[in-house]
Amino acid sequence: MPQARRVSMAQVATRAGVSNQTVSRVANDSPRVDPATRLRVEQAMAELGYRPNRAARALRTGRTQTLGLVAQTLSTVGNSRMLQAVADAASARGYALTVVTLGDAGDIAHAFERLHDQGVDGAIVLNEATALAREAGSAGIRLVVVDSPPDERFTVVATDHAAGARAATERLLAAGHRTVHHLGGPLDSFAASERERGWRAALAVAGASAPDVVRGDWSADAGYAQTERMLDARRTQSVDAAFTALFAANDQMALGALRALADAGVRVPDDVAVIGFDDVADAAQYRPPLTTVRQDFDRLGEAAVQCLADLIEGGEPEDLRMLPVMVSRRSG
Repeated sequence: MPQARRVSMAQVATRAGVSNQTVSRVANDSPRVDPATRLRVEQAMAELGYRPNRAARALRTGRTQTLGLVAQTLSTVGNSRMLQAVADAASARGYALTVVTLGDAGDIAHAFERLHDQGVDGAIVLNEATALAREAGSAGIRLVVVDSPPDERFTVVATDHAAGARAATERLLAAGHRTVHHLGGPLDSFAASERERGWRAALAVAGASAPDVVRGDWSADAGYAQTERMLDARRTQSVDAAFTALFAANDQMALGALRALADAGVRVPDDVAVIGFDDVADAAQYRPPLTTVRQDFDRLGEAAVQCLADLIEGGEPEDLRMLPVMVSRRSG
C-alpha cells in the first residue's frame, strides 16, 4: 500500500489564502504574524494534517525543537507527574521531549553528554539542581531547574514547599495538638529540606517543641515502617507521648502511615491526625481521605517549559515560586 504523500507548506498556504512565508513563520512560532492570520493558518494545518519538517527547520533555525528532561529517577510520584506535565506543555508548544534519568545515564556528566549529542535546545532538571547546574554550564545547555534555591546560573521554577509545610503544621497546632511529628523525605532532596524548614518554623513560632525527624524515601513502605517505629517508641516512652499529629513530607509516605496506624488500632484523626503533601490523584480515596497540601504539577510543568522556551528565544525569564494550597479532608 503506497504511503500518503506529506502535506506541503504550499498546500497549507493555498488552503489558508496566505503566502508560503507566512506559513513558515507560523510553523516556526514567529511573533510576526497577525493573530487572526495565525489562527487561519493553524486551522489549515490541522485540516490538512500538516506536520513541520523538524530536520529542515533545524537547518534553517539552528534549533531542533527538542527539549531535554533530566531526573534522578521517575519512580517517585512527584517526578512522574512532573514528566507528564512537562511532556504535555512541550507538545502544546511544538517541542519534542528527550528524557534522561541518572540511573540510565550512569552519572550527571553522561546525562548532559547524551542531551548535548542529541542537540536539545535546552533542558529542564527535576530537583537535583546544584550539581547538575555545574555540569550544564560546561555542556553549554540552556537550563531551567524545578525546585532549587535561587542561582544566577539558571532559572528556577519552584513550589513554595516551606510555606505549604508551615500551613500544614499550623493547621494541626490550631486543632489543639501540643506538637507535630514529621515524617521527612531524603536528606539530599531540596523539597524535603524545605518542607522540614517550614515545619520547624511553624513549631518555633508557636513555642512548641520539635520532635526528632524520622526519614523515609518517599515510598508508602517507608511511611509504614517509620510510623511503626514511632508507635513502638511511644509505647516504650522513648518518643514524646504527645504523638497525636503527624505531618508527612509526601502523600505516599502518609498512605503508609495511615495503614500503620490502622494496623495498630490507632484512629485517624481521633488519636493521631495526619496531613500529607502533594495531593496525588488518589489522596481522596485514602482511608480516611487525606488532608494534604496541593502543589500544581501541571502549572509547574507549563511554567518550566515557558521559561525554557523564553531562554531559547533569547529572553531572560525570572524565577517563579508558586504557593501551594491546603486541601481539607478527614485525616487531619
